[in-house]
Amino acid sequence: MSKSATLTLQQWGNSLAVRIPAAVARSARFKVGQPVEVSVQDSNVLVKAVGEPRLTLAQKLAAFDPYQHGGEAMAATHIGNEIY
Repeated sequence: MSKSATLTLQQWGNSLAVRIPAAVARSARFKVGQPVEVSVQDSNVLVKAVGEPRLTLAQKLAAFDPYQHGGEAMAATHIGNEIY
């Protein structure tokens, strides 16, 4: 399924920017935070997904399973050179 849109370039700092409409992003299977590669082919600009989206800290913490990752074991007494 191919989607297209006619958009207007906007100024964003010293760069130009264009917003990708939701229908086009869904069709391309883009997700928020996903790394993309922007390249020029002839006089066309190509935006291509190059990986999975980066997780936010909240998403990483929600996915953390202490039983799977083991957690940290704290000794109840001083060990080795830890005695002050």
